[in-house]
Amino acid sequence: MTKRVLVTGSSGLVGSEAVAFFDQRGWEVHGVDNNMRRSFFGPDGDTTWNLARLRQHTRRFTHHDLDIREREAMFDLVRTARPEFVVHCAAQPSHDLARDRPFDDFEVNALATLNLLEAVRRHCPETPFAFMSTNKVYGDAPNERSLIELATRWEYADAADWEGIDEACRVDATLHSLFGASKLAADVMVQEYGRYFGIPTVCFRGGCLTGPNHSAAELHGFLAYVARALREGRVYRLYGYKGKQVRDNLHSYDVCAAFEAFYRNPRVAAVYNLGGGRANSISVLEAIARFEDLMGGKLQVEYVDQNRSGDHICYISDLRRLRGDYPDWNVTRSLDDILREIAGRRPERAA
Repeated sequence: MTKRVLVTGSSGLVGSEAVAFFDQRGWEVHGVDNNMRRSFFGPDGDTTWNLARLRQHTRRFTHHDLDIREREAMFDLVRTARPEFVVHCAAQPSHDLARDRPFDDFEVNALATLNLLEAVRRHCPETPFAFMSTNKVYGDAPNERSLIELATRWEYADAADWEGIDEACRVDATLHSLFGASKLAADVMVQEYGRYFGIPTVCFRGGCLTGPNHSAAELHGFLAYVARALREGRVYRLYGYKGKQVRDNLHSYDVCAAFEAFYRNPRVAAVYNLGGGRANSISVLEAIARFEDLMGGKLQVEYVDQNRSGDHICYISDLRRLRGDYPDWNVTRSLDDILREIAGRRPERAA
């Protein structure tokens, strides 16, 4: 019998990858997306092109133009579809936007997650629930690690931090940004529905998740936006830390492989850091130089001395817990694979 998966944020980067990933494996896929990313980020955030791409290239995909904040709509959808797996990727993903639209941020990130969890509890409580959380649940606590400044990046000074930030990093007494706070509220609720009700749930605390199908905007989409700015002759703004901020990057395909691994062997109230790890880490300056090499030309850069509130200086995901529980999962797309794919892609909305 064909399995059914419900994917929220199905026209976004990770959500659209999940739609294609499970469709290719014979699943019936129900996607929920109302293109709120356009409301958040303007024309740059418009995901219409990505929805059209999915409709053209999938076989078992049904799109639902619904708002995940609408409780009864989510209850009806889960009751009708009875999915064997829920992959919750929809989010308001920007620090800066959350400051200006706090109610939208909290309702999309926290309230809507509760809607989905309660829908699963009522109608299919044995269904594994995968939540795409964020490393911003740690706030700026990672910035307390001792760092050294190198020519093009910040680096951990303590050899004990070489693998990066693990799940024991505290979430209290730290500046999160309103975005980080709303995602933490959702993250804790996902865990609680696991512990309290016994639903198999997982929070994947993502680093920089990336790939070619990102509707990149200045406020969200690190690598894809660097490439877009270079391609379109835009000025790229560097916000503080000398542009030496470090991020580890994971291709959206490998994110979906982690989803599938959890579905096959679900746990209750699981929490994992999910990123590209040290091998896939790169600073903003290093990314700019690499894209200039791959794409030609020179990026116009404007340096803004003030860093973004709650921004991480150096963040690398420690993947040891995830690899320990799911030894068959691994990073399959190298950093150079990712950069080359993004550099060679067609512009947004040209799909």
